[in-house]
Amino acid sequence: MAQQRTVLNGIVLRDTDTRESDKILTVLSPAGKLSVIAKGARGRQSRLAAAAQLLAYSELTVTGGRTWLYLAEAATIELFAGVRQDIELLSLASYFAELTEAVTDENMECGEILRLLLNALYALGALKKPQKQVKAAFELKLMSLSGFAPLADCCAVCGRTDLREPVLDVANGVVRCQRCVLPERGRSVRLTGPALAAMRYILYGDEKRLYSFRLPEQDLQSLASAAEAYALAALDRKFRTLDFYRSLRPLDRKEQK
Repeated sequence: MAQQRTVLNGIVLRDTDTRESDKILTVLSPAGKLSVIAKGARGRQSRLAAAAQLLAYSELTVTGGRTWLYLAEAATIELFAGVRQDIELLSLASYFAELTEAVTDENMECGEILRLLLNALYALGALKKPQKQVKAAFELKLMSLSGFAPLADCCAVCGRTDLREPVLDVANGVVRCQRCVLPERGRSVRLTGPALAAMRYILYGDEKRLYSFRLPEQDLQSLASAAEAYALAALDRKFRTLDFYRSLRPLDRKEQK
């Protein structure tokens, strides 16, 4: 009996070498995360090579068995050359892919998350948006889309919308005034007023204009520190790609301590 063929658009979140010339691809599609075997994709003459690399966005034709999906054909749509040509951008994009893989699953509606990732890569490589801005916006919006959104509209204790010395309580997933204390104490990150406004814009604003804001460096650093701390706390894990990205930007690493 002929195997079922399915055509879908997807981006490679991870590629793993296996056997002599094959790869196992972790692909994010609108319908969820898939594991696909690309036979011979590491060969020099392979027609699948371009589409079987990290962050390649392609139209994929897969054939299905009971255990594995196999990549039969592929036509690349976007390879994000602007990202691939810069080691810092590539390492940041790799972190985005690892973070996305951590919050997605099979048979999960991922259309919005896929668009978020594609737009983030475009913002980095083509629009040349500041790395801190794209990173913070991606982390916060991804947490929101995957059900981990922090509550940022008012102080979780006193209810003020104009918070006094605002902080992001990463343990409880809320913002509060610095003097308003919650029973469960955990790590909190101070926010400047403009950083809190930007956080609200990211979480509650139009996703089509996600990167349409500007912040002075001090406020951008405040937002970036809070977004990263929250993403790591919400998922309760570390990311090797983030560690590598930090190693390339030692000044950022010092500012976040």
